[in-house]
Amino acid sequence: MSGHAVVLEILRQAVSQDVNVLKPAQQKLEAWETVPGFYVILKDVFCDHSIEENVRLIAVLYFKNGVDKYWRPNASNAISEDEKKSFRQSLPFVLKEPSKMIAVHLSVLIAKIARFDCPKYWPELIPDLLKSIQSNDFLAQIRALKVLHEIIKTLSSKRLSADRKMFQDLTAFLYSDIFNLWNTSVSEVFFSYQQNKLDSNSWLILSKTLLCLKILEKLTVRGFRNPSESELVDKFMKLVIERTKIMLQMKKDLNDKALDELATKYISNSINILQRFLEAHQESFINYILPVLEFTIVFTFTPAGEQYIYEQFIIQCFTLIRSIFTYNLANKEQNSRERQIKESFFSPDVLSAICRKLITHYFLITPNEIKMWEEDPESFAVVESGDAWKFNWRLSVEYLFNEFFNEFRTTFVPIVLDLLRQNEAIVPPEDVQAILIKDAIYNVVGMTAPELYDEVDFDNWLTTTLVKELSIQHENYKVLRKRIIWLIGCWTGIKISPDLFPLVYSTLINFLKPEEDMVIRLTSANTIKSVIDIFEFNIDKFLEYLEPTFYSLFNLLKEAKECDTKMRILHVLYFIIERVDHCIEPYYNNLVQYLPVLWEESEPHNMLRCAVVTTLVNLVKALGKLNHSVEVYNFILSIISLSTDVNEKCNVYLLEDGLELWQAVIENIPGPSNAILQLYKNMPALLENSSDTLRICISITSAYVLLAPNEFLQVYGERVVQALKDIMIDMRPEGLVVVGKLVELFLRANPSLSCVLVKPLLPKLFESICYETLSPQVFSVYLSILSRVLLESKEIFIEAAKEVSSSAPDSKDEIFNKFIDTWLEDMPYVVKPRQKKILALALASLLPTDPSFIYNKFCGILLAVSEVLNDIVTFEDNSIPFDSTLTSYELMENSETMTENSYRKKLVVSRDLVHTISLIDYLQLQLLQLKNSLSPLQFDQFVQTVDAETLAQVRLYVPL
Repeated sequence: MSGHAVVLEILRQAVSQDVNVLKPAQQKLEAWETVPGFYVILKDVFCDHSIEENVRLIAVLYFKNGVDKYWRPNASNAISEDEKKSFRQSLPFVLKEPSKMIAVHLSVLIAKIARFDCPKYWPELIPDLLKSIQSNDFLAQIRALKVLHEIIKTLSSKRLSADRKMFQDLTAFLYSDIFNLWNTSVSEVFFSYQQNKLDSNSWLILSKTLLCLKILEKLTVRGFRNPSESELVDKFMKLVIERTKIMLQMKKDLNDKALDELATKYISNSINILQRFLEAHQESFINYILPVLEFTIVFTFTPAGEQYIYEQFIIQCFTLIRSIFTYNLANKEQNSRERQIKESFFSPDVLSAICRKLITHYFLITPNEIKMWEEDPESFAVVESGDAWKFNWRLSVEYLFNEFFNEFRTTFVPIVLDLLRQNEAIVPPEDVQAILIKDAIYNVVGMTAPELYDEVDFDNWLTTTLVKELSIQHENYKVLRKRIIWLIGCWTGIKISPDLFPLVYSTLINFLKPEEDMVIRLTSANTIKSVIDIFEFNIDKFLEYLEPTFYSLFNLLKEAKECDTKMRILHVLYFIIERVDHCIEPYYNNLVQYLPVLWEESEPHNMLRCAVVTTLVNLVKALGKLNHSVEVYNFILSIISLSTDVNEKCNVYLLEDGLELWQAVIENIPGPSNAILQLYKNMPALLENSSDTLRICISITSAYVLLAPNEFLQVYGERVVQALKDIMIDMRPEGLVVVGKLVELFLRANPSLSCVLVKPLLPKLFESICYETLSPQVFSVYLSILSRVLLESKEIFIEAAKEVSSSAPDSKDEIFNKFIDTWLEDMPYVVKPRQKKILALALASLLPTDPSFIYNKFCGILLAVSEVLNDIVTFEDNSIPFDSTLTSYELMENSETMTENSYRKKLVVSRDLVHTISLIDYLQLQLLQLKNSLSPLQFDQFVQTVDAETLAQVRLYVPL
């Protein structure tokens, strides 16, 4: 059996419905991807129109995958030049492809190859396609246009300057021919329309026209450095606008569904051309601002255009108008011209018509929205954001209104107020149109609340009208009730009397009741968040309403079905918890009991789980403790474990919130437990792998040290130190300070054990101080660590110096000498008194060690220590010097608001050397030991090395 026959048989097996046949076939095809000749056979298969279509399609797909992997000349196992040449020669067969689906994939395939080969290795590709496009063979013409469109789309995306220049040259070669074909084809379609002779042939011509239009879009937007210099581009842009008008008129009269779909696509692509051109060539677009405004405004805001427009077209037009408003040219002269065009076009009469049409027509809630409200209330209540305004009817209307309002505020404000006055009377429930218009007006008044601050007496409006309208329970009034609740949220932070807040709270609670419409309940929930998220929020006035608010929201949370809805309600709940803090304690238990159920239900929905975690964070922070339930406690720990396990898929989504919950728990837990200690097994991997969360990981580790210094350091100390050593290699100074403070905390919490644990870090600290230029902050923390080690264990300190000497050019003594010199020279850069004291204690501890070494450092040590004494010593009434750092540490200060972690931190600080050892007494003791180790003559020689000023300073504190 020939190679062609073998491959063809395997391709047939690869489209089998039998998995036992399919899988082996796929494996064989993947194995042949690097076998020479494989792609020639694939090409022969898909060019043979007698072979089954699904087999030819799979051949195209495997060829396409091979291009991605092996077409590039420098790729491993690259396709040979002979195979590439064979494919290039098959272009005529490709252009006669009868299957539309295969033709689409072949077009993409050729475009992928063109990205690598055109024009250098396949210079004839574009000319050959152009010949087919200009031929009378309609199938070849359509296929060639489709291939060219994919090629143009691919090449236009290349951004290197050489590629852009190449694309500009290609545009110059193609533009005239494609423009003429488009112009001729669209004229032919319009002629048939005017003669009332649209038929199946018109569909074919319109398909060709649409492809030409898509190609011209890419060429026009990407193919010219300065499009305003091209007369043909200018002609095309003007024709796009005029032809779109005719196409809109034609679309209205079409009865053929296929033609209608093509006409819709043509119109959409035409508007896209204007939009893309504006975004890419703002200075050139200035020539088309006026005709574009005339076109879009006439069709969307005047009776003349009403019969032709539809939703997608309106959204695109509104987006285009909005883009013109955000138009900003660097050239002042052009900018001035653009502003003049807009000002002359938007006369007061035009603006008035636009404003009234927007409010009384486009702002009205649509039948589709009402249908969605009834069928899917939770989705209806979701407020979309981001770029949704480009596709969403309501958002596009609101965004456009905002642009007009901001640009023409003086014209729009009186119109809005006039409409509000005209519609201030309460309308009968049966008058649906009046209700919808009032809803639209209220929507605008809410959107523009900051600008209407001085124009609307909201207090009076609320008490005399809005509250009454809220009390009308007719089904038709639910639209208005929902809008008024939203409106209250808009105005609460703008202008409302503090005396009315109780009315607002009670009103919102009333509309959270289970018997209310779900959309209204969800709107009330969002408004509650708005009314407590204001600067003037008074917790005392809200406490009376806290219980019913919290329970109503909790019931709403349980009733909601959609995860997105539950997430938003949770957001409101944890916002309330954050605002009322510990006042939530009497009411939170039901929520905490429900969260495990919600957690299980939300397994596939990571964003909802994030909301659950965030709610727990706020609860723990607000209460300052965990729920007494063992089940809840274990549930919280299991969440932390899952969220912070780097091996879990959900870690990507939950890590940040999980760490925040972990921190809240560890800082508020009253004492250690096996479960909380075992949880730390997740942390070393986080320390090693995530720089983004390093700070909070260090904070959690610090809390563990404070919680259980002995148990924690014994179990995890070595691995944590190793992780810190690894991450310090390429760390920035601010990171080194954070890590250094953690290491210093080890030494403060358990000095004897920590001295041994941190040994692997010490040589690097020694080396950095001796041979590197450190920032003052890094120098301070490094020296603090080494000072504490020196005070606890001189043996470990000396071992570190020895280890540095084994790899450094200097001996141990030279390193130690350089280290002390640097210490004494740079000690003035240490500014914190407590940090300076620990350094001074360590320096003083050196005095009785090695007289021969100390002799040359004696003056420097005494000077450094005396300067620290000057900073920390106060003199009592009887002129007795007193070390002020020994002042008792107030452990019970702010005990009501202090977290357990804060208390533990104060406890460690209170027991620290800085607060328990008098530097005066310690210096005197070390000097006495030095004196006792020397003869009187030798000690006098030491003293004589000290200058008189330093000696006088020292004698203020100790006899010498």
